[in-house]
Amino acid sequence: MKIATVVGARPQFIKAAVVSHELRKMHTEILIHTGQHFDYNMSEQFFKELDIPDPDYNLGISGGTHAQMTGKMMIAIEEVLTQELPDWLLVYGDTNSTLAAALSAVKLHIPVCHVEAGARVHSMTNPEEINRICTDHVSTLLLASTQSGYEEMANEGLQSKGMLVGDPMYDAFIEYSNKLDIKAINLQLLNGESLQVPEQFYYLTCHREENTNDDKDLREIFKATEMLNAPTIYPVHPRNKQRAIRLQKEYKYSKIILCEPVGYLESACLVRHANKIITDSGGLQREAFYAGKKCVTLLNFICWPETMVDGRNELCRPIAEEIVKKLEYPQIVDEQYLPFGDGHSAIKIVDAMERNYQERGNK
Repeated sequence: MKIATVVGARPQFIKAAVVSHELRKMHTEILIHTGQHFDYNMSEQFFKELDIPDPDYNLGISGGTHAQMTGKMMIAIEEVLTQELPDWLLVYGDTNSTLAAALSAVKLHIPVCHVEAGARVHSMTNPEEINRICTDHVSTLLLASTQSGYEEMANEGLQSKGMLVGDPMYDAFIEYSNKLDIKAINLQLLNGESLQVPEQFYYLTCHREENTNDDKDLREIFKATEMLNAPTIYPVHPRNKQRAIRLQKEYKYSKIILCEPVGYLESACLVRHANKIITDSGGLQREAFYAGKKCVTLLNFICWPETMVDGRNELCRPIAEEIVKKLEYPQIVDEQYLPFGDGHSAIKIVDAMERNYQERGNK
């Protein structure tokens, strides 16, 4: 088979790291990077440290409104697909890159395989939800990461196209999260200095617009870190950098460590060694779960219901006292509970694509 894979954001690079390695054992892959995440630490560094093959095409498209970005991507992806004529288009998750690629391919009658299909937050104000729904409905093969995702397909009449394969992010976490020694990490602080990771720390990731677009919510999050019994490491998203620096200086927050974005190996290592996790990232929620770390999620909707068990992940408003209170809730870690699969989803993804390809009469 000849597979065109489209990626554009951090979680997609991580999934592609394990799936592409499996795909290329028997098949030809054309890797297309849209450029949606353009910062070095959010893109190229991931390719290097996860040994992802260099993209065959780098479209360099980022910024603008959702419509502008999606439209530009569709035009550029259509040109590549018309030239390459792959047997499959493979997409991951719910970004604008995913939707643009799926729409471009289906209009060229190229079958689409959607990994992480069926995921729903049931909020149409969430732009990624639109991407998920539209991509699922135009795809030929829907591969769910969890049982809840598979059941959501049934609710929308899509179960005949779907199957449960597990989460390639779990594959990646198993493979890569122990490759780095915590003592080898030097955090690059926003003030230009570097710092070794403290022995005890909390880990914060916060990038969504609803948490970072004004001072009020981010101040509450920073205030919560002042109330914890250890410093908090916060790799700051580029668009949030100036606000974070200003608030720390203005309100003299002393226990939050503002640093440059970190690569995947560093982030996975920090997750494994953190006391607890505070995040608004769907990916980091899962990584905290894989590592058995208590997590508080700064969102008003559930991304991954599988993590919301036994006190392991708590939804929380950006209110300092509430964040601290929910971090203190105890969790129970059941080692037998494996809702994200057995760590072999990449093999299952490739097998599913091969079977579907053969069933469509391609030997």
